[in-house]
Order: sequence, then C-alpha cells, then structure tokens
Amino acid sequence: MKGKVFIDTNIFVYSIDKHDKVKQKKARAVLTELAAKGIGVISTQVLQEFYVAATKKLNANPLVVKEILHSLEKFEVVQISPEMINDAIEVTLLNKISFWDSLIIVSAESSKCTSLLTEDLNSGQVIKGVTVVNPFV
Repeated sequence: MKGKVFIDTNIFVYSIDKHDKVKQKKARAVLTELAAKGIGVISTQVLQEFYVAATKKLNANPLVVKEILHSLEKFEVVQISPEMINDAIEVTLLNKISFWDSLIIVSAESSKCTSLLTEDLNSGQVIKGVTVVNPFV
C-alpha cells in the first residue's frame, strides 16, 4: 500500500474475533504491516466504536479492551471536529451512505490518506479522493 491508510473499526474488531479465524489472521497481518510501516491512521470515532463493539458484540473484557486501545496510540489519531461532522453530513447526502461511514471518509481525507481499509463500503469506490479497499477479498 502506498501513502497513509485509514483503518476502519471492523478491521480492529476482526483482529480479536475468535469466531472467524481467517479474517482474524488477515486483520492482524494488515495491522502489523501498517504499524511497522508507520502509515496507519485511525480516529477517535474508531477508538470509541472499537471499545463498544469489542465489549458488547464480542463480550471482551473491558480492561483488556482498554489495554488494546492504549496500544492503538501507535497509529496517527484524527480528532473529530465540528467541521468534520458538517463535511460528513455533506458526504452522506451526496453519496447515500451512512453518517458514520461518511465521518470515516472525512477523517481519512483530512489526514491525507490515500486509502481506507473497510468492508463496510464498496471496494474500489473513491470518495473524496480516498479509495476504499476491502482487505478480506
């Protein structure tokens, strides 16, 4: 991958999901590569969503998830601003995608990422100059 890469919440969730070993292995490999290259980017939204998904959907121990969140500080972290929220509303209206996915796109664009790793959008789709990549296909 060239340039900075924004990592959506689902990649982190799969990295600890014991129910899908194939996706878990792929997610861990991708995260390791991005961390080693220093090109991974996340947002405060991703941190929040990961905590909720890990503890509610996967029933992970909240203290373990808190430690994982601490380890994610090695990635560049985008702080969500009111301006970004307004931009996300525009992306939602123009592209007919959810507000939360739009906020991820805006966060990726604001941090000058060339791609977004997610399975929530169409792989190959380009929104605001950010190319969506599904690492599981």
